[in-house]
This record gives sequence, C-alpha cells and structure tokens, in this order.
Amino acid sequence: MARSERKPAPRKAVAADEGNRRAELIRAAGRLFVDKGYDATTIRDIADAVGMRSGSPFYHFKSKQDMLKAVMIEGLQAALAAQQAAVAGLKDPEEKFRALVRSHLRIILEEHTEFPVLLYEWRALSEESRAEVIAVKDRYEAVWQPVLRELKKAGRLGDDGKVARLLLFGALNWVVQWYRPGGGSGIEQIAERAIELFLCDKADKR
Repeated sequence: MARSERKPAPRKAVAADEGNRRAELIRAAGRLFVDKGYDATTIRDIADAVGMRSGSPFYHFKSKQDMLKAVMIEGLQAALAAQQAAVAGLKDPEEKFRALVRSHLRIILEEHTEFPVLLYEWRALSEESRAEVIAVKDRYEAVWQPVLRELKKAGRLGDDGKVARLLLFGALNWVVQWYRPGGGSGIEQIAERAIELFLCDKADKR
C-alpha cells in the first residue's frame, strides 16, 4: 500500500468524535443562548465558537430550535444525575432537602452554566419541543416531591403541594439573576439561608 494511502478511521472512533462534536455544540450553544439570548444567537456564532464551518452544525441538528431543545434536555439530564447523587444514601428528609437545595444552586450557578437557558428561553420552544423538555423536567422535580412530602409529615414544611414546589423552585432559580461569584455570600451561605426560610420548626406545625 502506498504511503499516501490511509486506512479509514475505525467506525467507533468516528462515532465517538462526532458525539464529542455534538457535545461541544451543545455547550457552546448553551453559553451563547445565556450570554446573547436565543434570538440574537446565530448558527454561525455557534459554529465559530467551536471552530466549525457555518453549515456544519446541521450535520448534528436539524435547526437552531432543535439545538435549543438539546441544550435544555441535556442540561436537565445532567442536573437530574447530580440531584440523584446528592441524596443517594441519605435517610433523613431534612438532610435530603439540604442536599437538594445545595445541589440545585451549584447546578445553576457553577456546574451547568447553561441551565439558565431553561429560565430565559422557555417561550422560544415550539409546542412539540416544549412537551419533550417538560417530560425531563418532571423527572427532575420528581426527585424533590417525596422529600417535601416527608418534611410535611414531619412538621418541617407547611405545604408539599404543587404551588409550594413552584414557589420553592422560583425562589432558588431567581438566584441566577443576582448572584455574582465573590460578590458577598457564597453558594453555601445562600443555600443555608434558603433552607432556613423554607423549613419550619416542629412547634410551628398547624
């Protein structure tokens, strides 16, 4: 065989490389959607961020909308894994709640900086895409529900219903609007304050 001839790359290696490129695109798109907004971000912006030609992202995604959906779903799946790991082995509901609050704040502020796309760009999703994202979002929130139920039963939480859960997530998610690293309270301090606000003493049980 002539020196200039090259054997084709093994199929598994090609697949792994394409998977890595897809993951790069998702991370880059997530950062740009947070920094610039979904509408202001172009496919060219995303391609430039990972050193691709402007049309190359379409090898991995049908459209920018498809990319937005992937950013949200994969962000939620990574967050779900982190939440499950945070409560693994814990028995006491208050310990579980503390672990979930800390984990959620770390997810949205440090570990998965693309997560806020869920908060900022929800309305940009098509109805079909929204349904797919909601299915994963429900799995994420399902980790919290039995913990809230146990806390209510123990007299440490006033309400474990849907409205209470939405208020809890609303308060925690809003932290991304004002939190600045090194700007005062750290994530652990914020988590403790949030936990104190939501949990009540057993003596306060109605």
